[in-house]
Amino acid sequence: MTSRVIPGVLAMAAIVVASNILVQFLCGQWLTWGAFTYPFAFLVTDVMNRVYGAPAARKVVLSGFVVGLACSLVGTQISGEFGPLVTWRIAIGSGIAFLCAQLMDVAIFDRLRFGRWWRAPLASSLVGSSLDTALFFTIAFSASLSGLEPGNDVSWANEALPLLGLGPVVPLWVSLATADWLVKLSLALVALIPFRALVARLTPRMA
Repeated sequence: MTSRVIPGVLAMAAIVVASNILVQFLCGQWLTWGAFTYPFAFLVTDVMNRVYGAPAARKVVLSGFVVGLACSLVGTQISGEFGPLVTWRIAIGSGIAFLCAQLMDVAIFDRLRFGRWWRAPLASSLVGSSLDTALFFTIAFSASLSGLEPGNDVSWANEALPLLGLGPVVPLWVSLATADWLVKLSLALVALIPFRALVARLTPRMA
């Protein structure tokens, strides 16, 4: 691993660890605090992609995947009030969602890298975030995939309730996924500011 990738690896590791801790704490009815930290993983990936290229970005993604996997495995061994802090379905969903979404982000960014400066990070983050949310919540909580972990009761996540408390009746996990997705989309827009600043700061060092 080259030295230029190390800051990205450390930043990604910090975001993944922080998100795995903060996801244990609720922020309102539909979100956890981890929803506000995890989306910045896409910022790290996009900055590395813009400055050092797709191969470097993929190395950062793989390092984040390993850290996230380690956090999930530790969580499955820690018991909380309602059982393990991390169920196997959550661990599987988290790993698959992270890897697929981040690699999709890298591929889309690389394809759009020669367009307007904001197009690649915005498009890649929006698509990656949407894929991440869809994969994680479906794998972790959908009743249709209960066979992944038969001993894990996810009936609470499938309780029929109005979407975000005011829309059509859907399983609870759909409301949780929708709230998470909306935060990710909002932060994808906000992240364009630090993206521009970080790229401007790091690019001259390539000369």
